[in-house]
Amino acid sequence: MLSSPSGAGKTTISKMLLKKDKSISLSISCTTRPKRKGEESKKDYIFLSDKEFNKAVSQNKFIEHAKVFGYRYGTLKQTVNNFFKKNKDVLFDIDWQGYQQLKYSNKEVVGIFILPPSKKELINRLKIRDRDTKDEMKKRMSLVQNEISHFPEYDYVVVNKNLNNCVDQIKNIINAERLRRSRLINLTNFVGKFQT
Repeated sequence: MLSSPSGAGKTTISKMLLKKDKSISLSISCTTRPKRKGEESKKDYIFLSDKEFNKAVSQNKFIEHAKVFGYRYGTLKQTVNNFFKKNKDVLFDIDWQGYQQLKYSNKEVVGIFILPPSKKELINRLKIRDRDTKDEMKKRMSLVQNEISHFPEYDYVVVNKNLNNCVDQIKNIINAERLRRSRLINLTNFVGKFQT
């Protein structure tokens, strides 16, 4: 799970990780927010109406869902299960609310929180990406402190001062997590061969 305040680089980092590691698949979230210029349905998000989203919630189709900046976001259980069937690790690009739900869902979850190097740099990055109106930017900045306050809930925290270094650090975390003894399912049989 990658989480961060808006503008800290989470989406860019996710895209770079997917290019570097073919064993990872990105979980595409559903959202009720309008499609932005250049976004494609089922590639960037699955765009749903409020009615469709409510129906999916009532049918218990989401593994997690939350309201962020006035819109709703959620991850379909079926999407995640399809990746697991293909033996893929699933990368979630979600906020702290979604992370909390997944953390307590009895799924094996690794949380990585990405911090910007400074408040000034965060504002600069939001301006450079040029996706938000002035009102939206003010709204995002007003929520930064609340979002950042959740970093202690995560397993790892990485400061995105340099994009390539940050991606390498996250890749190292993923590699280390894959080597956890509890995840090496066939290890007991393998080690047993040395004892006979």
